[in-house]
Amino acid sequence: MALFTRKSTAATTVTEAPAVDPALAALTGTYTIDPSHSSIGFTVRHAMVTNVRGSFGEHEGTLVVDGTDPANSSASIDVKIASVDTGIADRDGHLVSGDFFDAEKFPHMTFRSTKAEQLGGEAYRITGDLTIKDVTRPLAIDLEFNGSATDVYGNERVGFEGSADILRSDWGLTWNAALETGGVMVSDKVKLTFDISAIKAAAPAS
Repeated sequence: MALFTRKSTAATTVTEAPAVDPALAALTGTYTIDPSHSSIGFTVRHAMVTNVRGSFGEHEGTLVVDGTDPANSSASIDVKIASVDTGIADRDGHLVSGDFFDAEKFPHMTFRSTKAEQLGGEAYRITGDLTIKDVTRPLAIDLEFNGSATDVYGNERVGFEGSADILRSDWGLTWNAALETGGVMVSDKVKLTFDISAIKAAAPAS
């Protein structure tokens, strides 16, 4: 089920508008990201031969979903840097230090969307501003809509998963160490991953 109805390829008059599926239109609303059922992670090449994976355990955010027009949808996410977890405490300590994120001075990584669009089928792209430390740069995240459901507690949920590749040096994360065999300890390219479950806010009382 596509979240947003695509325009028909059939010829239409200038006054016709694409049909809207009422079930999809019903998804329109504001959703709060459920951190206990969501993950924001990353993968980076280590020592040129293997991948290190990590995630941020503490994050919050809001999705505004328009089931009739994707251009009206948006996202806002705040990630607590000190919650980084790669499975090794010493490595996590290095990541939050001044060599990398400098979490004491810059405690959050943020994303604020500026554009949303449907790519086709269940595929979407949301573009916005990613801020790490004191650097803000544009980022495009490709997303897959995983569907909607009402959970056992009566919450209306939507789910998305997606990813984006960045160069960490673009955000001032430049620490590295040369290897004796050539190459560097940490690659510049980092893959960000998003697995999001969000709960629809209750409609305001009339």
